[in-house]
Amino acid sequence: SSGINAEYGGTKLTLTFEVAEGGFLDIDVSIFGPEGKSVYKGSRESSGKYAFSAYMDGEYHYCFSNGMSKMTSKVVMFNMDIGEGAAAAFEHGKDSIDKDHDKLAEQLGELRTALVSVKHDQEYMEVRDRTHSIINNSTNTRVVWWAFFEALVLLAMSLGQIYYLKRFFEVRRVV
Repeated sequence: SSGINAEYGGTKLTLTFEVAEGGFLDIDVSIFGPEGKSVYKGSRESSGKYAFSAYMDGEYHYCFSNGMSKMTSKVVMFNMDIGEGAAAAFEHGKDSIDKDHDKLAEQLGELRTALVSVKHDQEYMEVRDRTHSIINNSTNTRVVWWAFFEALVLLAMSLGQIYYLKRFFEVRRVV
């Protein structure tokens, strides 16, 4: 269980997660509000992105559960972000700033959000790349072993056919 504090109601909170290793790459995820109210509950998810607005001030908890497969440990990569809404508190506390400065601050906020999104997407791609690399290596190993087994079967069949044909053309003498 992990938590993030929303200082103002209406703050946008985002949870992005990916199961990197373990079992069938699935996990249960739950999000609870400050009063223990369930905001989101997902079962057997391998990845996801869930964004919501805080319905009140307080600490929101993100919980991951591996209850369905207790024998297999899992590695979960996740990101928690606090988005817009904190800007509303900033707006409330300021007196009078130029509209140009407001527009610049707004564009910087959008740029920051876009950069954070790109960063999270890159991390997600790294996890997916690592997972697929493990799967590819496993598949390649299986293919090599299967080819070796096929070669042994082919050699055994060839030797069996030579033995059979040799016996077929053998001349038997009766004395």
